[in-house]
Amino acid sequence: MILFPAIDLKDGQCVRLKLGDMEQATIFNDNPAAQARRFEAQGFEWLHLVDLNGAFEGRPVNARAVEEILKAISIPVQLGGGIRDLATIEHWLSRGITRVILGTIALRNPDIVREACKEFPGEIVVGIDAKAGHVAVEGWGESSSLTAIELGKRFEDVGVTAIVFTDIDRDGILKGINFEKTLELANSVNIPVIASGGLASIKDVERLLEPDCAILEGAISGRAIYDGRLDAKAALKLIREAA
Repeated sequence: MILFPAIDLKDGQCVRLKLGDMEQATIFNDNPAAQARRFEAQGFEWLHLVDLNGAFEGRPVNARAVEEILKAISIPVQLGGGIRDLATIEHWLSRGITRVILGTIALRNPDIVREACKEFPGEIVVGIDAKAGHVAVEGWGESSSLTAIELGKRFEDVGVTAIVFTDIDRDGILKGINFEKTLELANSVNIPVIASGGLASIKDVERLLEPDCAILEGAISGRAIYDGRLDAKAALKLIREAA
């Protein structure tokens, strides 16, 4: 079970949104590289990174901040937000990103996901963000008629390394992970699933370590770590002891 601390980048700063709303952004650190170093020092073994501006604009926007983070830490990084073509995928992987997360393009042009998996095996993650049960794209600004399970099944057996499943209705409001929907997806596809959205406390970590959650690759935490509701040291200790 991997606990991924999240850095969401907006205008070069480390922020957290509420329910995916760019107008409801709380700045937690104006130095993302320093925040990344802190996470590494706390013992986290991965970093989850999102270019929020990029997700809305459809192209990398916070590239400088990403570059600074990559220089500052040695742990692997997965990056999403504004990655819509093979050239951008190749660019980020060549710069030191370990895995790229493809969201909007997975719905708009699934052939790019398939081609990327062939060219960059083990390095492609699909991001599935759902609102009221349906997939949302373009920085969560548009909804589709497709369910998370329907989209996930499109990428079985093409080489996708993992799916990051975000329940937008839980994101940034500390109401707990939507275990029902996350496990429903994980049990419906043969791709490892990472839970995202709503992780609120050590109770969520304890729940992640129960037998039915062994199917999950891990979970992403943002606001709960930043505001101290989740003690990083205690959470990582629980995970290590359960391994």
